[in-house]
Formats: sequence, C-alpha cells, structure tokens
Amino acid sequence: MQTPISIILADAHYLVRVGLKHLLAGRPEFRIVDEAEDHQKLMSILKTKKPDVIIIDPFQADKFSIETVQAVQQLLPECGLLIISADQKRSTVYKALERNINCFLTKECDDREIFEAIEAAAQNERFFCKKILNYIWEKSFGKGDDCSGTPLSGREVEILKLVANGKITKEIAFELKLSMHTVYTHRKNILRKLNLNSTPELVLYAVNQGIVESDRIQYSN
Repeated sequence: MQTPISIILADAHYLVRVGLKHLLAGRPEFRIVDEAEDHQKLMSILKTKKPDVIIIDPFQADKFSIETVQAVQQLLPECGLLIISADQKRSTVYKALERNINCFLTKECDDREIFEAIEAAAQNERFFCKKILNYIWEKSFGKGDDCSGTPLSGREVEILKLVANGKITKEIAFELKLSMHTVYTHRKNILRKLNLNSTPELVLYAVNQGIVESDRIQYSN
C-alpha cells in the first residue's frame, strides 16, 4: 500500500482549515499531520515534522506572508508547497510565481483540482488552476501578437518540447546524450531569447506556438 502524502495546513482562518480537513478526511492517499494558524506556529511545527506538502495561504496580513514561503523553502527544500488563496490580484500571483511556487489554486477551485494539486506538489510538479494560468498567459503574451515565428534553434526547440512534456534536466540530458550543464545553458538561452522568466511561461509559449498540445498543464520543474 502506498504511503499517504503527509500534509500540514497553514491558514489563518479556522473554517478554511476545518473545511480542508473534512475534504481530505475521506481520502486514504492523504494524511494531515498538523495545522498552523500563523507563521510562528508553522515554524515551530517544522522543527519536528517534515511533511510532504504544506498547503498555505501566504497572503494573510500579520499571519502568513511570502517570507513564510521563503523560510519553508530554505528549511525544507524538498517539501512541496501548494498555495490556495483568496487573494487573486495579478500582482499577488506574480509575486508568488517569482518565488518559484510550483502549485497555485484559488479558493474557488473544486475538490478535484485540490486533490490533483496536492499530488503534483508532492511530486515536485507544477499545477495551476485556470485563473492562475490566464494570469501567466497575460504576463507572457499580453504585449501584442508576434507572428514572426520562434527564434529558437532546432536543439532549443527540442529541449523546450521536453521541458513542456514534464522532463527534468537530468532526464533531458540523458535522452539527448548531453551534459546537464549543456541543458542548463540551453534553458537559460531559451529564456533569454524569448524574454521569459520561468518554466510556466516556457510551457505556455510552447503551447501557444503549437510545439506541444495539452488540455491541462501539469509538469515538472
């Protein structure tokens, strides 16, 4: 039997924590190991518990913040982080994505999205609900249409396609018989050429250009 994904709930609102506990209670693949109502409590818990996933709303004044996310990333770099937030302002979403957040849902999302996002976070994959994806799309491609075609070389397109299909750097290097350093360099050059800043933007570019096709974007870093 597969070991359940261990989860800590970090949200200032009692009803949100109760709701999530109720939602996950009937799912044997998930196990809530603790909960925290503020930054201090979460940091205290993490001294002794190392969960697979932390579900957090880091946009709650005087309770949780982006600094909480950074603290968790430094303390437990292997821990998956899933943001479920009521704050849907574009500036807020972009601020979170700049901190390499893998998974981001709004509090309007349904149970299926929550279950899938938890599993993605536990596997260090990326999962964004439709609204967050729309914001990423606007940021990446909202500067006007460009029909000039991709400026990438054949090798760069090949690497971009593998990234968009969920391959991590080690897997890409093995498949293409390249060194990891070479793959890292190609990825850096791809970002520079496309004037993009993150893997989510790369994947959306690949979809927009018809390099890959996907009904739901869920992919590895």
